[in-house]
Amino acid sequence: MATRTSSPTRSRSRSTSTSRNSGSTKRASTSSRSRSTPQRSTSKKRPAKKASASRRPAPRAVRNGPGPVSQAFGALARAIVAIWLGIAHGVGALVRGIVGGAKEIQPEQRRDGVGLLLVGLALVVAAGVWFEMPGGVMDFVRTVVAGTVGKVGWFVPFLVLLAAWRVMRDPVANGPVGRQVIGWTTFAFGLLGIVHIANGSPQPVSGDTTPLREGGGAVGYVVSALLLDLLRSPAVVVPLLLLLAFFGILVITGTPLYRLPDRLRDLSDVLLGRHPAAADGGEPTQPIRVKRGAGDMGDTIDPLMGDPAYDTPLLEEPTKKRRGRKAAAAVEESMELREPIDIPLTDAAVPAALAQDETGDLEPPPHSPMPQRVEQLALSGDIAYTLPANDVLKPGSPHRARSKASDAVVDKLTQVLDEFAIDAQVVGYTRGPTVTRYEIELGTGVKVEKILGVARNISYAVGSEDVRILSPIPGKSAVGVEIPNVDKEIVSLGDVLRSNAARNDHHPMVSGLGKDVEGGFVVANLAKMPHLLVAGATGSGKSSFINSMITSVLMRATPDEVRMIMVDPKRVELNNYEGVPHLITPIITNPKKAAEALAWVCREMDMRYDDLANFGFRHIDDFNKAVRAGKVEVPAGSERVLTPYPYLLVIVDELADLMMVSPRDVEDSVVRITQLARAAGIHLVLATQRPSVDVVTGLIKANVPSRLAFATSSVTDSRVILDQPGAEKLVGQGDGLFLPMGASKPIRVQGSWVTEAEIKEVVKQCKSQLEPTYREDVTVPQSSNKVLDDDIGDDMDLVVQAIELVVSTQFGSTSMLQRKLRVGFAKAGRLMDILESRGVVGPSEGSKARDVLVKPDELDSVIATIQGE
Repeated sequence: MATRTSSPTRSRSRSTSTSRNSGSTKRASTSSRSRSTPQRSTSKKRPAKKASASRRPAPRAVRNGPGPVSQAFGALARAIVAIWLGIAHGVGALVRGIVGGAKEIQPEQRRDGVGLLLVGLALVVAAGVWFEMPGGVMDFVRTVVAGTVGKVGWFVPFLVLLAAWRVMRDPVANGPVGRQVIGWTTFAFGLLGIVHIANGSPQPVSGDTTPLREGGGAVGYVVSALLLDLLRSPAVVVPLLLLLAFFGILVITGTPLYRLPDRLRDLSDVLLGRHPAAADGGEPTQPIRVKRGAGDMGDTIDPLMGDPAYDTPLLEEPTKKRRGRKAAAAVEESMELREPIDIPLTDAAVPAALAQDETGDLEPPPHSPMPQRVEQLALSGDIAYTLPANDVLKPGSPHRARSKASDAVVDKLTQVLDEFAIDAQVVGYTRGPTVTRYEIELGTGVKVEKILGVARNISYAVGSEDVRILSPIPGKSAVGVEIPNVDKEIVSLGDVLRSNAARNDHHPMVSGLGKDVEGGFVVANLAKMPHLLVAGATGSGKSSFINSMITSVLMRATPDEVRMIMVDPKRVELNNYEGVPHLITPIITNPKKAAEALAWVCREMDMRYDDLANFGFRHIDDFNKAVRAGKVEVPAGSERVLTPYPYLLVIVDELADLMMVSPRDVEDSVVRITQLARAAGIHLVLATQRPSVDVVTGLIKANVPSRLAFATSSVTDSRVILDQPGAEKLVGQGDGLFLPMGASKPIRVQGSWVTEAEIKEVVKQCKSQLEPTYREDVTVPQSSNKVLDDDIGDDMDLVVQAIELVVSTQFGSTSMLQRKLRVGFAKAGRLMDILESRGVVGPSEGSKARDVLVKPDELDSVIATIQGE
């Protein structure tokens, strides 16, 4: 049987971590030599590889038995470092005591300071080595440079200037300091060793190190002597040193070995003055010169700025070239395909597990350690914040592209088609973590309705009532039959965040959703949704998705990038996140305070839009870039200090409870936020387990374009969420349909799973670095003035008595107010209208008594609010 399978290998990226470049080169060559080996032999070794990777500690330098020269050199280096650190701490303490710290210095200015320091160091070395200027300091510089690097000392000023240029030109792309130190050190070892051997390998004589200056200095002598003592032959040592220097260049430039041809091609284009567009035969794109305004970042406009056409929240993985027909034939033989199914050997029929890159090498496993950010951002107040380590999130079950159970289902489907004389055949299947999609191609003149007509017979044959038929499969001329797997797989959030799609996008609002039916990772950007409605029955996986989404944000974003407001009326779903520094207010459990928080979000949105309008920007991202670049100036005389606005993520775990307490206020705030807040960087996630029309109203649905539906109890609920059936056929436990903004067909997704232990560890690492900074005005009502409202007038005492009477008895009736307060019908009706406008009672429902919305323990605060105290 020929199957179209999807494997995690398709979504596994080559790690760009330079510490594994040599290892990845070795694996690539090994895989190219064993290309004819069947795929399942490779997958058998993968769990052991992941287990060893999870147990392996952080990479560190390892050496085998240092010699006496190495020990002396190491002791000298440690002494120099200790002296330097002592001087640096003393000078730093003195400077901080004088100027009050460096809190006002931006990270960009600090990096510029490092670059200028390297420029100054290059000038000093050039003065001492090139011009041989007299003086004790210059003699010391000449002695150190000549004794350390020998004849290469003449080029040291150039190398230091090159390092300074790289630091000041693009510090983010050039990587962290650790990578640069490793790269330059490796390059220096290889180069100096070669220079020392080329000059006859001079050695110190009776303690005199002067001969070392005629070669590669002390460094070149140590490196070359160690290798010559081990290998004895310069013919072997010199190529090894060349490889070492070449590896250092790759580390410095951040170039993986497989990307070297692309980098050389780009370099040749730059040297020859060619533009990529012109190379393809098109016209080179020229920047458009415009007059600089208040909201402009510079004097040019990038033609590609802004969101691309047909933008979508989904993040796609990089496409790889597929194998040709010969490779497909080899794959067919290796998989022992059975006779009843005939798949044409086209590129589309090749399993995605065998996708290859341009060099023809297999992709590496996906569970390689997720690299940390190139540069850890310093928070406001000059506080270094490190994102949680990637090993906190454990890997899930390995993906299996084929199983005996799925092969047996193919036989049953074929039997049903034969029994009803339908000219169709099963041409393959793609196996997901919980559901397998079987593809059926119809013969000429066969109606699709014939497959729909035997849907119940298919359910009977496979023994499952959760059969879902897609007619057709999006993007294919085939009918899809989705049937739950007997052996399910666990989709770990760590696997999703380590996927190629998630690692290629550094946006702080990227969230790992799970895996689709084809086994590919589904990753979405919350900022592009821009708002999301999540609904499903109890136990369908809604809370698990909320946990995965919040954990994704905590793993990828600092508190200065994303702030959150969490509303948890159930009081137990989100309490694990209490105290994380990303929160802007403690987790809200009172529905009335939640309504006030949504009203505060509207005011925050208006304030952000005021700044965007005043400074001439259309989106909060452009405003933040301009503020960080120092291109936004406040009006003269203003004492305001501009800071970038963080993204504001508002999570409501149960919308139904809020709509029961104050439906009008909640709906008004939600609609206003969803209509306007996208450009202000405010995004809303609404979750409910009761997707009825009185909870998810028409206004809310119209303004929340992205939907995520988990298993529902009826087709009516599915239509409320997705405006189409399908959610009632889901199997539960994280099985969902994701309909992103702009998509016409939902994507079936198995939600990612994160354990409570992983959540607690992530929260622990976040809370250990920074305390939350709460805003006290988020849940404070705005109507707190001491001026009596016009509708109350002189009846304040009667209003207070009516509130006490209605709240204490929990019975809201106009006739009861007439009897108890001894007032007429008109007065009692007006008092009841006042109580309704203040949120004490609900709206009128004919002759029935009104719902009382205030509990007895809230009576004093309600009366104080109405009296303006």
